[in-house]
Amino acid sequence: MCVERTHLMLLLLAASGWRCVSGIRVFTAGDVKAVNGTNVRLKCTFQSSAAVSASSVSVSWSFRPLGPGQQETVFYYQEKPFPPSEGRFKGKVEWAGDISGRDASVVLRKVPFTFNGTFSCQVKNPPDVHGNVGEVRLQVVSTASLSEILILCVAIGGAVLLILLLVMIVVSVRRCHRRRNPEPNHTILRQEQKDMTGW
Repeated sequence: MCVERTHLMLLLLAASGWRCVSGIRVFTAGDVKAVNGTNVRLKCTFQSSAAVSASSVSVSWSFRPLGPGQQETVFYYQEKPFPPSEGRFKGKVEWAGDISGRDASVVLRKVPFTFNGTFSCQVKNPPDVHGNVGEVRLQVVSTASLSEILILCVAIGGAVLLILLLVMIVVSVRRCHRRRNPEPNHTILRQEQKDMTGW
């Protein structure tokens, strides 16, 4: 009986033009580390039950510092980027997203220690406007951690070894090829020398 009533209500809502809209879902990187003075990408992607177009989607980024301080607007996007014209983020944030690819990411340039805190990404795509707000907790550090430096050293060392190995293989193949097929110029030169001594 209860199932029949629910089904009947859904049919009536559909007939009257109402639509069930699920909330927009926003996904972020969570915790991110960046070395002081470097650029960092704050990744934010989204899923929407409504059709996505560049004219319908709006993206808001805001910031809450670790210590005392109020929430600040970082960036706004709707059809085009609107970077902040004042405050700590002026000239420090760039649009790096692609609405058609459901990407609402931004890049922070030359991050200082004052950017330590939580960045929030909110996406709206009417009528799909309700949903979670994605958060990225940024930690600005003075130097890369030992594990990051070790990974970088291993990657560079591996690349150098690979190049050396390729050079050794090429040199070995050329030597083998020369031994098996002596150059014809030497044979012609020897023949000409024989002819000249025969005179």
